[in-house]
Amino acid sequence: MATVLNDSLPKHHTANQNEKLVIAASSLGTVFEWYDFYLYGLLATYISAQFFSGVNETTGFIFALAAFAAGFAVRPFGALVFGRIGDLVGRKNTFLVTMGIMGLSTFAVGLLPSYASIGVAAPIILIVMRLAQGLALGGEYGGAATYVAEHAPNDKRGLYTSWIQTTATLGLFAALLIVIGTRLVIGEEAFAAWGWRLPFLISIVLLAVSMWIRLQLNESPVFQKMKDEGKTSKAPLTEAFGQWGNLRWVIIALIGAVAGQAVVWYTGQFYALFFLEKMMKVDGATANILIAIALALGTPFFVFFGWLSDKIGRKPIILTGCAIAALSYFPLFTALTTAANPALAKAQLSAPVSIVAHQDECSFQFDPVGKNKFDTNSCDIAKSYMAKTGITYGNIEAVPGSVAQVRVGEKVLSAPDVATLTGDAKKAAITGFQDELKAALGEAGYPAKADPDQINKPMVVAILFALVLLVTAVYGPIAALLVELFPSRIRYTSMSLPYHIGNGWFGGFLPTTAFAMVAATGNIYYGLWYPVVIAGATVILGLLFLPETFRRDIDQ
Repeated sequence: MATVLNDSLPKHHTANQNEKLVIAASSLGTVFEWYDFYLYGLLATYISAQFFSGVNETTGFIFALAAFAAGFAVRPFGALVFGRIGDLVGRKNTFLVTMGIMGLSTFAVGLLPSYASIGVAAPIILIVMRLAQGLALGGEYGGAATYVAEHAPNDKRGLYTSWIQTTATLGLFAALLIVIGTRLVIGEEAFAAWGWRLPFLISIVLLAVSMWIRLQLNESPVFQKMKDEGKTSKAPLTEAFGQWGNLRWVIIALIGAVAGQAVVWYTGQFYALFFLEKMMKVDGATANILIAIALALGTPFFVFFGWLSDKIGRKPIILTGCAIAALSYFPLFTALTTAANPALAKAQLSAPVSIVAHQDECSFQFDPVGKNKFDTNSCDIAKSYMAKTGITYGNIEAVPGSVAQVRVGEKVLSAPDVATLTGDAKKAAITGFQDELKAALGEAGYPAKADPDQINKPMVVAILFALVLLVTAVYGPIAALLVELFPSRIRYTSMSLPYHIGNGWFGGFLPTTAFAMVAATGNIYYGLWYPVVIAGATVILGLLFLPETFRRDIDQ
């Protein structure tokens, strides 16, 4: 069992057995929570089919991503609630509570009846479970990071807290392995029907193990000392956010570090996976395996960059990672297209697709409530079909009132003018056009799915590894930086809010926002502007306002 470290212990000592237990126990518990949280993202396609079956496929997937994002939306509120408790009553007990909430919510998702069984109650309950998970995770990370940092020597804080930084990726990796293993054991058909529930149900075992591990720990020595001396905060929220002296550092931490870190993190690990499945048409099992390999190769670099930040500082590593990401995303994802689906990349070059229409007559191709069928004019009919294909297309302006055309290379197809059509005649005209367009795309070489034999798997893994490497650079040192920015009496509260606004909102909404941008424009790469702009802004604002913190003493 861990014991409270002696306050007189030298700051440059090597890690003793108690500190190693602190790191291991905190990290393993947090791995479990991330495993729970990311199962949902990995299984979004199945969850869409089970719980959002009342809407069309494209809208259902965006809806599922939105429910995924709902868990992120409440994370800042979890940070406020549990951060305050952590600064009032202690780090250890707080993250025991958050773990229990997370684990039970995840287990409940595995038991939840589908839309077909209980109707609209199914997605409502699902979203409630996601909200509970988000609240719990909002209190978990700050507690684990603060707890480990307050046990660490000043000159190894980046190294020690970088183990916490590996937990998100290790949790995702664990979820990937269990999903892949379940698919292989029971088969794709059974997995789609009921097997997707098993990874959620297995979490109850992981919850029991993780709770037992966390119970072996004692309170943080820094907090215990404050408590013994009567110096703990009586009003953490007021001190953290009601006083400009501290609030300005919360804002600087968010805009000058965490926002960029968050979009790089979610682009490199989640958007890349969704891009492979939805845009590149790579089957889910293959996409999961490829990204799992990249994660396995990249995970040690969290610790490397944490260690390096103890030598050269947190700021240069985080901002350099954001800058490289902003400059490289478009070429990296273009290269990913060529490697993952070479037939698609070839067709995009030899027979580019464009829609000729008066753009003011076209609807915004995003339907979050699934009510718009996009069948009232020729432009909407053309664009809605192309959105379902996931094939990139350009837009060419036409004169008002003209019938929309789809150009596939040299071939031109006119979308049906349905203004005077109703009922079966309208349906037949739309179906006939869609069949004709599908045939034209096939003739031009656009594949319905990526050919597994044609995927350049080593190159895909290399590109994914490059994306993960950027993730490790921005994420490895971030916990140490946030801990060092704030005084110990309000540290849990202060660091949790900017972290979870950044990762919960800027990062968590990235997949939904990026795919909505793609659906609206027709360009499969357009969604990358979201992380590119935010990462670029973080570089500029971080250079101007973010201080270097790596030599600070955090016991005050």
